[in-house]
Amino acid sequence: MRIDHRIIEDWVEPNSRVLDLGCGDGSLLKNLTERKGIHGYGIEISAENILSCVDNGVSVIDRDIDKGLNDYDDQSFDTVIMSQTIQTMQHPDKVLQEMLRVGRQCIVTFPNFGHWKARWHLGVNGRMPVSDLLPYEWYNTPNIHFCTFRDFEFLCKQLQVETLNREVIGGKSFGSIFQKLHPNLFGATALYRLTK
Repeated sequence: MRIDHRIIEDWVEPNSRVLDLGCGDGSLLKNLTERKGIHGYGIEISAENILSCVDNGVSVIDRDIDKGLNDYDDQSFDTVIMSQTIQTMQHPDKVLQEMLRVGRQCIVTFPNFGHWKARWHLGVNGRMPVSDLLPYEWYNTPNIHFCTFRDFEFLCKQLQVETLNREVIGGKSFGSIFQKLHPNLFGATALYRLTK
């Protein structure tokens, strides 16, 4: 299991109602259902991923998250998850507000574009970095809002969102002292558990 999925699993309560936005192939929801007994639903826009969700036994809806979550009542989920997707949204601030409207808490993960390797690559090569974590060229990337830990925390402060937990993953290692001391420089992936 991916490190970020293990952390998310720790943050999700057993038997809770979970909505996963941009759920991909549904593997996170499948694991949460099997391990935590959650009642989960996914929202996905990719036809290929929707078919994978169905193969994984995950209930999924074809919808563009940027158009809002108007079909869901306030606080209708215990947890709303958006893993590695918020940077692809047209309006990440509005999506975050919608997540906290329909869920008691939300979990957001995203790649840290302030990571030292990205800074180094840009500084030395003068080109946007391409890596295992971000395997796209600047012209075909789905990422349209590049942010860092600090950027995201500033947004949360503006929206009066409380951070319950924050975890940092740096490349292949987990728990490095450098990641903890300076996440904006050494953290490759950010994980936040938030509430209003």
